[in-house]
Order: sequence, then structure tokens, then C-alpha cells
Amino acid sequence: MSDSAGTASRVADALRAQIVSGELKPGTRLSEERVREAHGVSRSTLREAYQHLVRERLLVHELSRGVFVRQLSRADLADLYEVRRLVECAAVRGISVLTPAGLRALSAALSDGLTAREREDWDAVAAASIRFHEALVALAGSERLTAMMSGVLAEFRLAYAHMGDTRVFHAAYLERNVEIADALRSGDVAGAATLLETYLADARAALLEQYTA
Repeated sequence: MSDSAGTASRVADALRAQIVSGELKPGTRLSEERVREAHGVSRSTLREAYQHLVRERLLVHELSRGVFVRQLSRADLADLYEVRRLVECAAVRGISVLTPAGLRALSAALSDGLTAREREDWDAVAAASIRFHEALVALAGSERLTAMMSGVLAEFRLAYAHMGDTRVFHAAYLERNVEIADALRSGDVAGAATLLETYLADARAALLEQYTA
């Protein structure tokens, strides 16, 4: 990887992290001047970083208007949940070994979510939930699967903009993350997968019901 490509990748990583954390909301216009200044990169390098995130469906480029954080349609939301159901649940069912490192990553994300709930920082709860589900998929032990689902979950973070009451939504599903983690710690992989499938079906119905264009 060339120095320019490596720098573009690092800028893309930083912007992706801002999207996952909720700092960059769907519909936000990214000022080329401000982003270049913040990261100290050339126009061509920034545009390469933007292209990475456009391919990941996190940004959109609108002719004569600029680059924006993507806003999901109702069809996008339904499709993302279907991908998560098919892949995430299969990943959990496919866990053959529950490694201590994998369980620690799961527990750390869960702990971050519970701590953020105590201070009522719902963006941080949302980001911790994304990390929890990344850690869940990582337990399957496939680097390719983990990388693929990290991209899906980063895009899924955009769905939170369509929640009516983020506190109620995240508080409920945070408790269900606890139940999934408890099942895995006890060695009940099949039970964890069943809990996850129900979780995703209920979350899909709740979010689509609240969807506003």
C-alpha cells in the first residue's frame, strides 16, 4: 500500500469511527476544507478516503452539493436487518470454541454500554452495542466474516437516526445483549443464537414502525 493510500485509509477509518460514535449524523454535509484541515491531508487523499466510504455505503456524493453522511431508506433498514439475521445468527451458531479473549471483548463492549447508560449517553450506548455485535460475530473465529460484518454494522449505525425515543430503544436492547452474553458465558451457544434471532426480529419491527423519511 502506498503512503497516499495508507493515509486515505486512516482518514476513512477516522470518519467511519465518527459515524459509528454518532458524532457524524445521517444527512451531515462534510466540509472538504474542515476535514482536510483536521487530518492534514491533500484534496486528492481526502477524495480517496471519501471514495472508500462511498463504496461502504456510509457516504454519498451529490453533484454540485458535496459529500454527505448517507441517510437510510425504509428498504435499506429492512435489508440490513435481513443481512444481520442471515449472517450474524449463523456466525453465532457456528461458534466452535469460546475463547477467553473473545469473551473478554464481548464483556468489555457490554460494560461500556452499561456505563454509558448510567450517564445517559445514548450515542455511547449505541456505539457500544455495535462493538458488542462485532465481538459476537468475532467469536466465530473468521477474520473475513468479522471484517464483512463490521462494515454492515457500521452502515447499520445510520439506522439509529430513525429511532423515536433512543433511550427506550437502547435500554431495552442493552438488557437483551446481557442475556445473550450470559447464555454464551454458560456455554449455551444454541440458546444465544435463538435469543439473537428474536432480538433482531423484534428490533426490526420496532425500528420500521418508528421509521420517518
